[in-house]
Amino acid sequence: MNHHDPVAPAAHPLAPLTADEILRLRSIVVDTGEVDEHTRFGFVNLREPSKHEVYEGTPTPRRADVVTTSLRTLESVERVINLDTGAVERTRRFEHAVDGGGPMFDEEYLLGEQIVLADERFVAALAKRGVTDLSRVKVVVLSGGSYGYDDERKVRAGRGVAFWQEHPTDMVWAHPIDGIVAHVDLTNRTVLRVIETDIETVPMESGDYDDPAVIGPLRTTLKPISITQPEGVSFSLEGGSLAWEGWELRLGYNGREGLTIHDVRFRDGEELRPILYRAAIAEMVVNYGDPEVTHNWQNYFDTGESRFGRYANSLELGCDCVGEIRYVDAIVSDDLGNPTTIANAICVHEEDFGILWKHSDVYSGSQQTRRQRRLVVSFFVTVGNYDYGFYWYFYLDGTIELEAKATGIVFTSGHRGGDNPHNAELAPGVGAPIHQHLFSARLDMAVDGVANSIDEVEFHTGAADPEKNPVGNAIERRVRRLGSEREGIRDANGSASRTWRVTSAERVNRLGHPTAYVLHPEGKSNMLAAAGSSIARRAEFATHHLWVTPFDADEFYSAGLLVNQHAGGGGLPAYTAGDRSIVDTDIVLWHTFGLTHYPRLEDYPIMPVDRTGFKLTPDGFFDRNPTLNVPAPEGHCAVDEPGPHEHHDHHGHHHG
Repeated sequence: MNHHDPVAPAAHPLAPLTADEILRLRSIVVDTGEVDEHTRFGFVNLREPSKHEVYEGTPTPRRADVVTTSLRTLESVERVINLDTGAVERTRRFEHAVDGGGPMFDEEYLLGEQIVLADERFVAALAKRGVTDLSRVKVVVLSGGSYGYDDERKVRAGRGVAFWQEHPTDMVWAHPIDGIVAHVDLTNRTVLRVIETDIETVPMESGDYDDPAVIGPLRTTLKPISITQPEGVSFSLEGGSLAWEGWELRLGYNGREGLTIHDVRFRDGEELRPILYRAAIAEMVVNYGDPEVTHNWQNYFDTGESRFGRYANSLELGCDCVGEIRYVDAIVSDDLGNPTTIANAICVHEEDFGILWKHSDVYSGSQQTRRQRRLVVSFFVTVGNYDYGFYWYFYLDGTIELEAKATGIVFTSGHRGGDNPHNAELAPGVGAPIHQHLFSARLDMAVDGVANSIDEVEFHTGAADPEKNPVGNAIERRVRRLGSEREGIRDANGSASRTWRVTSAERVNRLGHPTAYVLHPEGKSNMLAAAGSSIARRAEFATHHLWVTPFDADEFYSAGLLVNQHAGGGGLPAYTAGDRSIVDTDIVLWHTFGLTHYPRLEDYPIMPVDRTGFKLTPDGFFDRNPTLNVPAPEGHCAVDEPGPHEHHDHHGHHHG
């Protein structure tokens, strides 16, 4: 296709890039004359129009950001491309040694294994551990990070660790060949150094969780649970536009972040009110806490380095999603800039979620129950040994929730036995380093308009005062406006029930207060690496629960545009350096949440789902409970009958 030929226009300005558009972008980049056999396409993303353009319906050119990396020169180039005209509107160039490089490319994983298994030092170290059949050795080569080695600054560097595979379907994670790590120069195709420790045994106990000899007889006591919606679903999904029970939003997808949620609004009477313009996982880091020299380098950025959106599962009915399901395919770019389709990447369905509200009133005789329901939009990715599910929930009462689910197989190592505060023993000779899964959600807010502010809200014991608090029972709510980016770098405080409230500068509720939505953090541990360490510098976003910035079209990634081998300071530390105002303006919340995982025996050989996340709840956004019009469930609950309460002593000890 000649890149000047037009492509079919997208159905909506926020619609994901189509296959034709990706092909056109590739053609435009090729026509710059800077693409050769060494060029790889790291990131190909829609450059989204602004809130003003979308809300006002202003016609806007269709644009994209394309980042390429040369595996020969290591230079990365970002181009902003106008798809309507074919023009390259902006070009930025990045030096690998200074700015970091493009993500790990698919071919580098295989190349790294070949390089390591051809190295005499590594082969000798394997032999020392009784491993001589190289055909059964699997070398996992992962991003090398930034640890101050001069010989790694100007090359694409990786780290290689080995596992034994007894037979073709054997789970290699049960057989770490530990005590050995290779530092790999992927550019010059050589091993820079091999480092060893005293661990020389290879555990051989099976970890095949689907082997009948390991799992034993299957249970026969679980009776079927059937989830049906005989009249069909309550939502509509067409062209990426999703509507359900007052909610209206758009679905997006790209190879870096995976699922993106756009233009979330709630229909309040005849009015469609904006709440959230864009939401996605902007970055996640898995930082390992074992200081052993063969593992202390393990820190993975699963969006910036691995582009987990490209590794989404094709979801299956009855396995990943149950009930009446609608699926959405995702189109992403491969490393050569060509489109590829992930079938059934996104799952949309409804779930019953227990009690919505309930009361049996002792005076009026009213006895009412309503059931909660939620709309679920989800996707699941597999990144090496781990699997992550991301579930966006939209509730009848206006609550938005994100739940991240971690499962799969923990990254295993050798273990010397005995207690180790850094490394859990899961099976004889098999360890798993303590680690964290820290996610950064980028929440581009739009609560009743573009002009928003953020307050920190806490609850404290009231000060002793003989007049204002004579019996000492007072509880005070304290509200503090966060005025600038520096003030907006905050941490959760569970003892004060700290939350962050996003208020509208354009609308008030019936009591005259600004309408608002509140971010409720779980408040678990931030990054536990030492201040000033390599990983703390590179993933500084994860050292605080909250960052707040005014919107900027070039600020999308918590650790920066280029993460691989970046020395640190990119992303949020750089974005907030100017200490811009965050009052009555277009603000973005960056929320860190996650898990600290010291693996249990019960997490092996495969890990039951562990969950983490956060909520956004309306606070004075509605004038009263917005679910009063939810009908009672059919059946007995639909009948308002007098209950036993009418026989109670009305002067008794009933309380709320």
